[in-house]
Amino acid sequence: QLQLVESGGAMVQPGGSLRLSCTASGATLDAYAIGWLRQAPGKEREGVSCITNSGGNTYYADSVKNRFTISRDNAKNTVYLQMNSLKPEDTAVYYCAAHLDRLCTLWSQSPWYDHWGQGTQVSVSA
Repeated sequence: QLQLVESGGAMVQPGGSLRLSCTASGATLDAYAIGWLRQAPGKEREGVSCITNSGGNTYYADSVKNRFTISRDNAKNTVYLQMNSLKPEDTAVYYCAAHLDRLCTLWSQSPWYDHWGQGTQVSVSA
């Protein structure tokens, strides 16, 4: 049974950077498309980014394009989300999630994912 654990969340000032990690156990990640989603207080969970199983294709929400970068190291069973130029509106709990497929077909939709991590808090504030 695939288990996902996020780490790297913290409180940072606007303009700062963070790198989130999503490490898997119980199965290898190379068969899964992996997404990062976030949920801010009082808001619905939204898709942030997705990476195909091979890492060959990546997808981003418009709100994070050119600021966030998703990557993966299948040898380490880990997916990363590098977040630069952070804004207060990026404040949320960030989740990584996995879908057993090569592609990120419905990546922005929460029900598409089969497995979830517990989430890590990112707070951006002066």
